[in-house]
Amino acid sequence: MNPPRPAPEPSALLDALDADSVRRLRELDPDGRHGLLQRVLDTFVASLRQELGQVERARVDADRAALRGVAHKLKSSSRSVGALELAQHCEEVERWVRDGDPRPIDPPLDAMVAQMRHLLALAGHVGGDPS
Repeated sequence: MNPPRPAPEPSALLDALDADSVRRLRELDPDGRHGLLQRVLDTFVASLRQELGQVERARVDADRAALRGVAHKLKSSSRSVGALELAQHCEEVERWVRDGDPRPIDPPLDAMVAQMRHLLALAGHVGGDPS
């Protein structure tokens, strides 16, 4: 009986991630037999889709607390997979809300949403539809 082959990796998404972060994830499953990297990326993409919907609802509702919560959660997961640009945007949104910056949140929030949509598109979720 042949060992199971690892699932193909989404190369466009992987190319957008920090190489050191991806290397560390691969070290946890060196031969890829357990498909750990693919499972982590699938979980991350599913989270992105869900969080994008939450961001859009929070924006419509002007719910800064919800935006801060989503940004905080995404900041951590983004760093862990190597989506460092998204993590940076999330950190900025989180800080913006936490510090009570009176200026419109649109610029940092737009950058965060754009990066979320970009990563979703690279993962094959064109348009970043959260459904």
